[in-house]
Amino acid sequence: MKKLINDPRAVVDESVEGLGMAHADIVDVHPDPKFVVRKAAPVAGKVALVSGGGSGHEPLHAGFVGLGMLDAAVPGAVFTSPTPDQIIPATVAVDSGAGVVHIVKNYTGDVLNFETAAEMAQAEGVRVRSVLVNDDVAVEDSLYTAGRRGVGGTVLVEKIAGASAQRGDDLDTVTAIAERVVANVRTMGVALSGCTVPHAGTPSFELADDEIEIGIGIHGEPGRHRIPMESADAITDRLLEPVLEDLGIASGDQVLLFVNGMGGTPQSELYIVYRRAAQVLAERGATVERSLVGNYVTSLEMQGCSVSVLRLDDEMTRLWDAPVHTAALRWGA
Repeated sequence: MKKLINDPRAVVDESVEGLGMAHADIVDVHPDPKFVVRKAAPVAGKVALVSGGGSGHEPLHAGFVGLGMLDAAVPGAVFTSPTPDQIIPATVAVDSGAGVVHIVKNYTGDVLNFETAAEMAQAEGVRVRSVLVNDDVAVEDSLYTAGRRGVGGTVLVEKIAGASAQRGDDLDTVTAIAERVVANVRTMGVALSGCTVPHAGTPSFELADDEIEIGIGIHGEPGRHRIPMESADAITDRLLEPVLEDLGIASGDQVLLFVNGMGGTPQSELYIVYRRAAQVLAERGATVERSLVGNYVTSLEMQGCSVSVLRLDDEMTRLWDAPVHTAALRWGA
């Protein structure tokens, strides 16, 4: 195993510290308990957004703290949920009196710890709503979840709900918009290789040189099936078909197409996947109104990608276009 690390036990601490140093104009890092908040003080009357989860998926979530997205992110250990002791102070720190929305990926540890934190924060007088992201169509249940996993669609929820909060919407409205995104986004992923958790030192799973895993999660959880390597177009078709079927995409629909890298796939290959996905959507009569291509929800150094499709309406499109300024996503600001 070769990694640019010092001590496997210090990877998250040193990475978050480096994020704070590199983007000191955007975020502040609280070292103990560990969480990341927007540099600007909470704006009176603005609903705050808090998300988090295991590290190893960078830039998710700390890379999306800033104007127009998250107000705080809570990083756990690699592939491990943050604790309520982190989530509670992060929630309290960003509350301006208008309430806080927790955006939670559907993994058992995340769900339980955010639920506990929400109860404790509410006991301190903070109004909290929770939105569960469960966009993965590949597997209904896994070792990590009850129901569908939260994966690439999380970025789209955070961006659109963040824009809703930024324009001054109230707690119920921001929550409803986030839930509308969840209801209209689906994702499926593929792995070409495993990934190595620093403190484990060995890959989380093995694939032969001629094998791929269809339908993996962002922790390398098993997918739908393991098959021989295929062309990029054939793999894209395998990922996209269940997404479109589950969403019921029809002629005339307007969509956002998101091709996400898992950490070890070149941008050039992601664009090849995007090309085929856009062709298939056009054949269905759907219009790709907005797009995103890049490494946004990763799985350490895993080779592979995921394809997400979000059915848009006019309001979601406007909120997607609204200014954003974070470490990992920025336009219009």
